[in-house]
Amino acid sequence: MNNKIWIDADSCPLLVRNHVIKTGNNLNIPVFLVANKNIPCEENLNYEMIIVEQIKDSADNYILLNSTESDLVITKDIVFADKLVSKNISVINDRGTEFSEKNIKEILSERNYDMALAEIGLVKHFHEGYDKQKFIRFANCFDRVLHRIISGNN
Repeated sequence: MNNKIWIDADSCPLLVRNHVIKTGNNLNIPVFLVANKNIPCEENLNYEMIIVEQIKDSADNYILLNSTESDLVITKDIVFADKLVSKNISVINDRGTEFSEKNIKEILSERNYDMALAEIGLVKHFHEGYDKQKFIRFANCFDRVLHRIISGNN
C-alpha cells in the first residue's frame, strides 16, 4: 500500500512538521506540506512543499482531491476534517485528536456553537500556545494512527 502523509501546513507548528517529516523519512513514507506560501522546516529533511493559489480553501481542496484512504492528513480545520472523514481518510489535528465518524459531527457542532457565541460577543477566541504536553498528545496519536494505517487497518 502506498501511504502518504499530508499536512495542512499554514497553521501547523514547526515542531509537529519536523516530527512528521522525520518519521515519514524513517519509514519511507512521502510527506507533503500544502499551503499558499512556502512553509519552512528543517533543511536536511526530505518532503515536498506544494504551494497552491492564495484562494480560500485551496490547500484543503488540493489535499482532498489528492489524498486516498491509505493516507493520513494532519489539519486543525474541523470542517475540512469532516470532508476527509466522509471519504474514509484518516485525519488528526496537531493537538492529538483523531477525527472519526464517531466524533466528527459532535466536534463540528461544538465548533459551530462556539463560533455562534463568539459572533454575538459572549466568548472571545484566543490562540493558545503550543506546549510540550500538546506535542506529546499529538505524537502519541500520530504514532498510533500511522501504524494502524501502515498495517492496513484503517
